[in-house]
Amino acid sequence: MRYLKWLVTTLTVTMIAGLIILIALVVMRFNAQATVDFPDGLALPEGVSAAAVTRGSDWIAVVTTDDRILIYETDGQTLRQEITVGPSD
Repeated sequence: MRYLKWLVTTLTVTMIAGLIILIALVVMRFNAQATVDFPDGLALPEGVSAAAVTRGSDWIAVVTTDDRILIYETDGQTLRQEITVGPSD
């Protein structure tokens, strides 16, 4: 009976320690600041406004209000590709 009591106590302590470690890892992960560098400005064509912006590892994409996607280099000035979004068939 003593052996069983010792096993239950050990299991309880192990579970509490594991829970504390998991909570600490989640808190540290959520407190980590994401460091994503965006340029100071983007060279959008005249009369175009952005609806959404996203960044990849070596590109920046701008979704415009006139249904285009503009892919820029990370400097925000060099246009790499332009994609026109049309209606679905």
